[in-house]
Amino acid sequence: MIRTFLCMMLCPYLLFSQEKENKNIWQPFEYFAGNWQGVGEGRFGSSNVEREYRFIMGGTFLLGTNKSTYEKQEKNPKGEVHDNWDIISYDKQRRQFVFRQFHAEGIVNQFVLDSLDPHKGKFEFVSEATENFGNGWRAKEWYEILNKNEFTETFSLAAPGEEFQVFVTNHFKRKK
Repeated sequence: MIRTFLCMMLCPYLLFSQEKENKNIWQPFEYFAGNWQGVGEGRFGSSNVEREYRFIMGGTFLLGTNKSTYEKQEKNPKGEVHDNWDIISYDKQRRQFVFRQFHAEGIVNQFVLDSLDPHKGKFEFVSEATENFGNGWRAKEWYEILNKNEFTETFSLAAPGEEFQVFVTNHFKRKK
């Protein structure tokens, strides 16, 4: 009798929570899945950029792999290749998207989604933690979707007690 009563009381709750769980929380990020190429401009000069976004581990995470190539130039006399991985997850407890950025230099930025306006195609992440970089520094990264095959990405840094300054801006086009 108690088992039947509990089942009757919990079934609506379980069905409702499953309905909420099945909602596609990743819908705003599906746009990014695929291969992209672009150009960048920033503190280290001009770069050519290649990026791929794909959902991994059964759709639990969005992985972005990035390679920026800086040829020898005035702002970067030696040139360089910069690699980083971006992993976006959804923290169910906080009901918040978390974006972790792993750089080949050992720097790891952890951001949270600060604002999302899918109708205007704007996503803004602000840092909440940084590994292997100066204490007190903050970072911000935002994306603006220009059309179905083009977006920009802007990465800014702020030294302790200072305002954000743009570090690099990348302009991507979807590879066909």
